[in-house]
Amino acid sequence: MLVVVAAGAAFLAWGPAPAPQIETGRRLYAETCASCHGASLEGQPNWQRRLPNGRMPAPPHDVSGHTWHHPDEVLFRITKDGPAAYPAGYQTDMLAFGQRLTDQEILATLAFIKSTWPPEIRAKQERIDVDSRRRKP
Repeated sequence: MLVVVAAGAAFLAWGPAPAPQIETGRRLYAETCASCHGASLEGQPNWQRRLPNGRMPAPPHDVSGHTWHHPDEVLFRITKDGPAAYPAGYQTDMLAFGQRLTDQEILATLAFIKSTWPPEIRAKQERIDVDSRRRKP
């Protein structure tokens, strides 16, 4: 599992994804993510405020959200493992997609999301990712 996550993180960090991978990711995002995170990656309304059930709404994946603040490994793990990837006690309605999507499909979906960010945001997220990998023992 760690090898797949590390390989996926390294794959995402190496420059722009190939167009076929981004197109696959666009399709998968529309099929599996857009119903919660929005067709335009805008997230749910008031995404920073808890819902009446105590859970957090789906955040945006565009530049207004915090997705780009996370290293690739974290994005992959959250997508694959869902709530199990969050700190203990964090409440979310996000499903785990590891049984529904292959690792390559998760990587394609993340590549699509990243492809929508402007160059300066992609560069900032890449620096976050590189710094995170440097801190690994």
